[in-house]
Amino acid sequence: MRSKGKKVNYAKWGYIFIFPFFASFFIFSFIPLMDTIRYSFYEYYRSGIKEIGPNFIGIENYLNLLKSDMLKYAENTLILWIIGFIPQIVIALVLAEWFVDARLKIHGTQFFKVVIYLPNLIMASAFAMLFFTLFSTSGPINAILMSLGWIKAPIDFMGSILGTRALVGLMNFLMWFGNTTIMLMAAIMGISPDIFEASEIDGCNSVQRFFKITLPLIRPILAYTLINSIIGGLQMFDVPQILTNGQGNPDRTSMTLIMFLNSHLKSKNYGMAGALSVYLFIVSAVLCFVVYRMINNEDLNGAKTVAKKNGR
Repeated sequence: MRSKGKKVNYAKWGYIFIFPFFASFFIFSFIPLMDTIRYSFYEYYRSGIKEIGPNFIGIENYLNLLKSDMLKYAENTLILWIIGFIPQIVIALVLAEWFVDARLKIHGTQFFKVVIYLPNLIMASAFAMLFFTLFSTSGPINAILMSLGWIKAPIDFMGSILGTRALVGLMNFLMWFGNTTIMLMAAIMGISPDIFEASEIDGCNSVQRFFKITLPLIRPILAYTLINSIIGGLQMFDVPQILTNGQGNPDRTSMTLIMFLNSHLKSKNYGMAGALSVYLFIVSAVLCFVVYRMINNEDLNGAKTVAKKNGR
């Protein structure tokens, strides 16, 4: 008689390998998240050396936040995100299209990839300190402009609303456009060359090829980039925090939602900080869901159109 070989169950090894991730996620992310939501319904703060609470007060923290300057800081966050993201996605798309276009015959593409990605490796705090030094009233930028005779007095870049917001947007652009460019290049390189060859045979020019072929086919990566940027924009903290010394000057027009959250944490007002964290979580989830649904609906409509053309 032939003895049956012992069957090895490989499925259990998959569960063993993913267990550390789920364990760490549960301990370091899920439990703190639930604790944050719980504290958002409590009055819990410190006044001097006296600790108040935790006392259950329902949704009072949420209502108090709506009566505060939270909406103003949300507007600031949106403006700073737009200033940084719009140039980022436009420049990244242009560079990605140039670098992967074989017809342009650009030499040294590997070098340029490394150069544009380098700012992404610099810590945001170091980047903010660099710009704080460069654009201060006694910094090298003002010194160069005055030596060239372009200005007679130093420009207070961080003393004006436009100057401060522009610097924050410029820093966010420089830090992240390289990463976005690399991802978009990978997406474009994933498109079959046969599609581009067919478009050339049909007389499609570069502009038509970009808007009619490239953009629709890299839509999933664009959605991923947009979702990442939305989450990063809502979490914008270190650059404006260091650049404005945590004050959001001038006139708190550079104060972001996370800076507002940090002010509650510094004052030991854990209830308000928890409520604001929940607001940010909800807004992030809603915006990401909207972007996801928009992309999926477009893909679904496109699939239906193709099916109708094929007579299905």
